[in-house]
Amino acid sequence: MSVQERKERERADRERLIVATARELAEQLGWDAVTTRRLAERIEYSQPVLYSHFRGKREIIGAVALEGATEMAAALRAAASAADGPRSRVTALARTYLDFAERNPAVYDAMFQLDGGLAFAHEDTPEPLKDAFGALLESLGEVAGDGVHPGLFTETFWAALHGLATLTRARRLPPQDTERRVDLLVSRLTMI
Repeated sequence: MSVQERKERERADRERLIVATARELAEQLGWDAVTTRRLAERIEYSQPVLYSHFRGKREIIGAVALEGATEMAAALRAAASAADGPRSRVTALARTYLDFAERNPAVYDAMFQLDGGLAFAHEDTPEPLKDAFGALLESLGEVAGDGVHPGLFTETFWAALHGLATLTRARRLPPQDTERRVDLLVSRLTMI
């Protein structure tokens, strides 16, 4: 291995460490607790080293969001592939999405609530975000119905899930009724 390759590997390792530490801090203490000073202390590097990887907290949030989108896409695809039949797949997608949001609140916030400097629904949308949407679209396209654009249907389903996730987390909806909400959403929106 050349010196350049080793340096690139070490840089990538440091970047992963920064993102993992930011994610851990955010999950434990919230995003307000994630500062470059605190991150530098936790990873035992100076703040200038942090800034050599990310221009600031916004880019770190964006990196966490991209990592989360990759994880969400994998979870959604796994859930859909394990389900049998269209209704079962859509139900599995909804449950998996809501479970991801509940188990990873800081990551979910980075993906959908905070400014990570990422473009959504544009040509320059980063691939992990497109892929997470695609993981929903793959199964929802088959149930969108005649004359319904699969992308619009997927956006509407995603918006409903996002609303359920954020309202439940904010204690605006009682969590014990989540399964009933999922069943209602799937049955009415998909008309299966």
